[in-house]
Amino acid sequence: MAEVLSTFLLKPGDRAPHFSLPTADGIVTNLDDVLGANGLLVVFACNHCPYVVHLADALGDFAREIESRGVGTVAIVSNDLEKYPQDGPEHMKEFAATHAWDFPYLIDADQKVARAYAAACTPDFFLFDADLNLTYAGQFDDSRPRGGLQPTGGDLGEAVRRMIAGEPPMIRPYPSSGCNIKWKPGNEPTWSGL
Repeated sequence: MAEVLSTFLLKPGDRAPHFSLPTADGIVTNLDDVLGANGLLVVFACNHCPYVVHLADALGDFAREIESRGVGTVAIVSNDLEKYPQDGPEHMKEFAATHAWDFPYLIDADQKVARAYAAACTPDFFLFDADLNLTYAGQFDDSRPRGGLQPTGGDLGEAVRRMIAGEPPMIRPYPSSGCNIKWKPGNEPTWSGL
């Protein structure tokens, strides 16, 4: 699979686009439901991408750690579920349970939320402060599948630390990398490179 790098169409300070999406069990969750007292991490993910699988356990641990610091987490699958049924609802529940994802995992069936966030790959990370202004869009850390490094969330952790401390955000963070979002025919954004 070719590695895809995230775009940076959302700029630091931009407000989080609103969403109202269902979980695999049909429970509708919106942006305000997942916002913590100090911010929110939005992750575009899926079940089958090796980049997501590589850091899935570490992401579960990371989300619990930042939740204790007042930062909520939500994951969103935006892939075409007809062509990629392995990313569908039943598999989402199993994947989340296997990797101890205690945060909501939502379905963006019409892909409008992925387009609003300019998400390009899985995983793609967007960190917002308590006012839902973007403070970081970039990689989890330097680890990659088969790269030899264990995922730690180093880059994202530093972004969270700076945000909570009121320090300036990281300058030119390294973009997220992973598998491209599987767009439905006709939904491919002009910036997706497809």
